Amino acid sequence: MPSEKEFIALLNENQRIIHKVCNLYMDSHADREDLFQEITLQAWKAFTRFRGEAKFSTWLYRIALNTAITFFRKEKRQPDLYSTETLPDFRITEAHDPVEEQVKAMYMAIGELSKIDKAIVMLYLEDYSHQEIGDMMGITPNNVAVKMNRIKTRLKEQAQKHMNQA
Repeated sequence: MPSEKEFIALLNENQRIIHKVCNLYMDSHADREDLFQEITLQAWKAFTRFRGEAKFSTWLYRIALNTAITFFRKEKRQPDLYSTETLPDFRITEAHDPVEEQVKAMYMAIGELSKIDKAIVMLYLEDYSHQEIGDMMGITPNNVAVKMNRIKTRLKEQAQKHMNQA
């Protein structure tokens, strides 16, 4: 039976995985914290079933992504309890840094992807191989390659649209 100390040590070594998933699926700091706790809880509940057939990081990614997708769906069904009518109307002016604008446009484009495509992009950006991504997502490495090529094309188009709108 795996120990609590073992779980905490593995989680501490791999917590950046959870942070990246949280940042990708949630916009507000509070939502990211809630999702982080939910992923940690789900990982702890499932830890007794971790057999070590895959790396812990691969196993954790899969739990984090599945939890984030479920959590995201629940959040979208919740009504917005805050009204923006009482907020003062002000604008934040930003310096125009072309590189920063490109990065912002790319993140906006990634945000428009489906949940599955976001996960694939995130894993790709983490330098996981097509085989590892396929293992985590439950698809073949060839399917990962095809999806990644399609995603790259879509991201280029969407990022360009966002750059033109800025």
